Amino acid sequence: MSQNYRRDWSIQEGLITALAIGGFFIILGLVFALTPGISQKTNSFFSDLTTVTYPIGSSSTVHLPAPANPSEHNAFFTALMNFFLGVGVLQIAILALRLWFKSPIRRIAETIGNLVFWLGAAVIANVFLLTGTLTGWFQFWSALIVLIGISLIARFLVYLLIRRR
Repeated sequence: MSQNYRRDWSIQEGLITALAIGGFFIILGLVFALTPGISQKTNSFFSDLTTVTYPIGSSSTVHLPAPANPSEHNAFFTALMNFFLGVGVLQIAILALRLWFKSPIRRIAETIGNLVFWLGAAVIANVFLLTGTLTGWFQFWSALIVLIGISLIARFLVYLLIRRR
């Protein structure tokens, strides 16, 4: 077990991990620095969260958290979309490094799954959250769940394609 661990770890993998963690914090800092009033917008968004009755089927309902006025938070949603997009671009750089350094298959598959998730999240945030409607809010969350499944399938396909070679 420890021999397998040592074989997978290398200085290049450590540098890629450091780039991923550092890049994440840089992107987070850039979103906060480049979005005017993001602290107030974040506070406003969370203070606007309430419980909304959402219909399920023809006779059932469920109470879910949602912003009372989603259209008032487009600036916050735009910042969120920019964060998703930034992390997606970071995943492209990480994937390039993993391919360059011939990382283990599991690391490459993980990065591709992450890439699919973060860029997909940016797209669905743009499509659903920026509509500023309650329906868009719920569609965003359901699409995010679907996206998690798609990213897991992308990981599996990478394993499958590389194993066949």
